[in-house]
Amino acid sequence: MEQARRLGLVRGRTLVLGSEDEFTFVFDLALYARQDGRKRPLDRYAASQRLQPDSDEARVLDAMLAARFALIRVERRHPEAGMIVSDLTREEEFWLVDEGMESSVPIGSKMATRVYSPDDFHMTAGVFVPLEGALLMSALERRPLLFRMRLDEAVEDRRFAEALYREAIRAGVMERVRFEDPPGMAEAAA
Repeated sequence: MEQARRLGLVRGRTLVLGSEDEFTFVFDLALYARQDGRKRPLDRYAASQRLQPDSDEARVLDAMLAARFALIRVERRHPEAGMIVSDLTREEEFWLVDEGMESSVPIGSKMATRVYSPDDFHMTAGVFVPLEGALLMSALERRPLLFRMRLDEAVEDRRFAEALYREAIRAGVMERVRFEDPPGMAEAAA
């Protein structure tokens, strides 16, 4: 509820969502954003696990613990799967494996997302915001502290994702996003 309140999704003691997609923002902040020095649920979960250090589970969990928020631009499709994207604040390219985005996001698209890297590729943590129009500037203007920071510093601050998510909700950006399974996924599930 604390994260939902920060996003303006709580009225009294009730969670009020315009769409299910808005709940993804709440989960992202609850899992990945550090709050006032407290451990994140993800940190508490990791501390409770006794995974083999070289196991796939341990690698993925370590990658999730090191997840970062990124502003990206889709540069091109990767020859195997996914796409090559540029991190606009860190000035680096990386391989992003997300079949749904690969099949639906046009080259040149910009978005904000949280990514982690369990191997030589990156994955999204399940949340993204299309960076259309003045969304980014509006989010920063509503948080003057962030607006005074360099963008590469601001994106590291938990309030950056919070401000961007809040502005995306306010502007109705996610109402124009539709999630679809990649081609062939429905047949594979059957």
